[in-house]
Amino acid sequence: MANKKTDARTPIGMKCSKCGYMRRHTEKNTKNTTDKLEQRKYCPRCKCVQVFKEAKIGK
Repeated sequence: MANKKTDARTPIGMKCSKCGYMRRHTEKNTKNTTDKLEQRKYCPRCKCVQVFKEAKIGK
């Protein structure tokens, strides 16, 4: 039988800080990482590497 999901992983989105392009969807463990994530990733709209910040995923 399948077990219930017991970890604290939450789906989040990553948003470009320069143009606001929301492209990257990922998960983070809210127990270990309480502050917001910031990563440098390639933005296809800006066509260069930008800082992507954590944002809520809209439904």
